[in-house]
Amino acid sequence: MCNTDGSKVWKRQWRLVVGLLLFVAVQKKLSLMSFRQLLYLCLLSFSLALGCYSFKGISIPPDVNTYYVSLFEDQTQQSAPTFPRDFTERLKDRIRRETRLTYSDTDPDIEFSGAITGFSVTAEAPKANEQIGFNKLTVTVRVEFINHKNEKANWRQQFSFYDYFDPAQNLLDVQDQLLENISKELVDQIFNRAFTNW
Repeated sequence: MCNTDGSKVWKRQWRLVVGLLLFVAVQKKLSLMSFRQLLYLCLLSFSLALGCYSFKGISIPPDVNTYYVSLFEDQTQQSAPTFPRDFTERLKDRIRRETRLTYSDTDPDIEFSGAITGFSVTAEAPKANEQIGFNKLTVTVRVEFINHKNEKANWRQQFSFYDYFDPAQNLLDVQDQLLENISKELVDQIFNRAFTNW
């Protein structure tokens, strides 16, 4: 949860900042637009400094600063040879790009581990008003999330997603694009589970 204990300090500091900004605006003869931009930047800076990182619905406690993602195992023996590593890297990159956390394999504050537990192709019957069916590739991953700062935040969960391809196509010919689409959705699910429930 975000830290709200410093609300009185926040109000006092915010009044000082607004007063300072008004003084600067008068001295520098800033336009209304420039003043608003300056005010917005200060508000954003203070929000981050108050002990709660929040962006795009993400909320990370101030004592969580590092993360680690271990290589996902392939327990299916059916997925593409590079898929476990590609999936692991995609998750690492998403966290690196969209949070303030730093990657560390030494005593991380939070860590992700897991395995690819499902990789299957099934034939789907034609839907209403359609003459041909589709093949469906489904990938399932099991993820364990460990928060070394707060054990109550730990969880283990399975995530699954799929994509369709034409039955006339060979899986090997379309596999890379299918796995790209599926991986993106799975990483979204894992990321949201990890960073929007604090």
